[in-house]
Amino acid sequence: MQSQAIIKTIEMPDGRQITIETGRLARQADGAVVVRMNNTMLLATAVSAKEAKEDADFFPLSVDYQEKYAATGRIPGGFLKREGKLSDYEILISRLIDRAIRPLFPDDYLAETQINVILLSADDKDMPDALAALAASAALAVSDIPFGGPISEVRVVKFEGEYFVNPTKEKIEKADLDLVVAASMDNILMVEGECNEVSEEEMLEALKVAHEAIKIQCQAQIELSEFLGKTQKRQYSHVKEDEELKKYLFDTYYDRYYAVAKSCIANKQVRSESFKAIEEEYFAGLPEDTTVDKNIAKRYFHDIHKKAARDLALNEGLRLDGRRTEDIRPIWCEVDYLPMPHGSAIFTRGETQSLTTATLGTKLDEQMIDGAVIAGYSKFILHYNFPAFSTGEVKPNRGPGRREVGHGNLAMRALKRILPPESENPYTIRIVSDILESNGSSSMATVCAGTLAMMDAGIRIKSPASGIAMGMISDPSTGKYAILSDILGDEDHLGDMDFKVTGTVNGITACQMDIKIDGLSYEVLAQALAQAKRGRLHILNEMAKTISAPREDYKPHAPRSVSIQIPTELIGAVIGPGGKVVQEIQKESGATVIIEEKPNHGLVSIFAVNKEAMEKAYTRVKAIVTEPEVGEVYDGVVKSIQPFGAFVEFLKGKEGLLHISEIKWERLENMDGVLEVGEEVKVKLIEIDKKTGKYRLSRKVLLPKPEGMSSNSGGSNGGGNRGKLDNKNNQKKDYDKRRK
Repeated sequence: MQSQAIIKTIEMPDGRQITIETGRLARQADGAVVVRMNNTMLLATAVSAKEAKEDADFFPLSVDYQEKYAATGRIPGGFLKREGKLSDYEILISRLIDRAIRPLFPDDYLAETQINVILLSADDKDMPDALAALAASAALAVSDIPFGGPISEVRVVKFEGEYFVNPTKEKIEKADLDLVVAASMDNILMVEGECNEVSEEEMLEALKVAHEAIKIQCQAQIELSEFLGKTQKRQYSHVKEDEELKKYLFDTYYDRYYAVAKSCIANKQVRSESFKAIEEEYFAGLPEDTTVDKNIAKRYFHDIHKKAARDLALNEGLRLDGRRTEDIRPIWCEVDYLPMPHGSAIFTRGETQSLTTATLGTKLDEQMIDGAVIAGYSKFILHYNFPAFSTGEVKPNRGPGRREVGHGNLAMRALKRILPPESENPYTIRIVSDILESNGSSSMATVCAGTLAMMDAGIRIKSPASGIAMGMISDPSTGKYAILSDILGDEDHLGDMDFKVTGTVNGITACQMDIKIDGLSYEVLAQALAQAKRGRLHILNEMAKTISAPREDYKPHAPRSVSIQIPTELIGAVIGPGGKVVQEIQKESGATVIIEEKPNHGLVSIFAVNKEAMEKAYTRVKAIVTEPEVGEVYDGVVKSIQPFGAFVEFLKGKEGLLHISEIKWERLENMDGVLEVGEEVKVKLIEIDKKTGKYRLSRKVLLPKPEGMSSNSGGSNGGGNRGKLDNKNNQKKDYDKRRK
């Protein structure tokens, strides 16, 4: 018997509808919904274990977003022809959901919980990523899993001066600002996006537009939860408490932790060991038969550490490494550190260091993207690596995890917005950031190092970009808060906000924000953005001391590239029958030649490892597609010798007559020994016959005229001589024959 579906409809501000359906699919999950907007449909399920594992000390939440290729009527590529591990894009959407919902689970809820969001249907208009967190939250709303939501998520773009919520794909691609925002009824929780150097005011306005739409979606979930009777969540008891021990540890050790925090030890490892020594001293003093639960004690020591560091910032405006709230750690940069990469840079800020390379490739190096919703090619690739030694740890080397994918994507989006227009950049560009040291905001170090490496490679970026991570510490009971510039790893972990902002002197290019507390006002956000701008500009000034603009030329070993726009009708001429012509050009020059058909023209891209190969290929292509112009000088090749002159191929497939009278200023009686077939000769096109289209060439006009010689000297074969009389008709016939 078919189950009766319960459907809740959300009216969007622009009249479109989003529906949330439950009760029909995946009924054995704790919560399951189908969210639909036009032809886009997502199934979201939420399942949580009834009990936490013994001695659990963290919340084991896993979030997976997966796209079914059938959703868009496609079959996966590769040999297996089935969905495999999550793609980078799916991982990024999974992270968007995770970052939005994780802070709202109760701190003492430690049962293993899994959220799955599956794309069931989609077209090329409505993007599913902006609906994924709504679907996850709705699945939790119709379950009995403890959750401090609901929340929702929307995309907001600025297109032609207006803000649009959950726009079509076409508007997204042309937008000046593209943000995905997650929020509850009251608070912004998560922001991720990229921009074309927009102002802080535009960013705030986008957040406000997004939040208004989110409130409508949250209210719909509240009403759905009430209708289903799911407002009362399951009872649980996952965390053991020992109030007596807690009081003893706080009373005994808080001052010592505060003293270590105030000692302002800049070195992360030394500071960590100083805090750890207090904890170890306590445990070393316990008797062997102690009844103290060490796991609980360790948790309390962590809480003491957190409170001491936060109180130091709130009460004295002082941070763990001795800086004030707006201070940026010392910066040093270097470019051209590696001799063979096309561009390289080191960016070090405090104890965070990135060694980044920029590599220039051809169109053949473009990354193929084969997703259910997003497919095509990318000419800009950024990879971020975070080895264990960067934090002094020992871990096995594995493939990139979700963190690496997420951090790399943020840096990629920041740098993508400063690339030259595609028409001016024929290269495929790959940036690789290897983090060699880490103590806060390695993704922002990647943005800085990536900018430096691209300038070192000679890439004509629009403007240098830098990035900064902002943090915040607040106390709701007193209303005190402190916004921190260039946060440490400890400040990220112990603080209430991680707000990364990248941009140029002209504006913001990307941002990522995660907020862990309630009640962050727009006034505080505005203050954080203004403080971030000051920090960003300071970092740009430090970078400019090393390199302030792209190199004038690429490095000698970097590939050379040039693009030639040609009429569509000449594409076939460059390719040749069966590709014969283009293959010949590549073989003779050693360059790579790629021909593309664009909407209104053809585009020939030439890539070569050196200037000589580039010029050979360029000359060949130009010879095919260039129309002869009177007055232009060409490098020609003698094709045949006649008594009255020579026929010279001055452009590929185009020959002209170099008359005997135009070879030298001196009079020539005949052509014996003057030129040879195959000889290279520089000629000037002096006439194109308007009726016949025949070409007249001259060599002598490119030679110095002997002193005392008149302009009409050096006639054809001597005035009235037999050569002129005998060959006049033969010249015309032979010329006509060769033209045909």
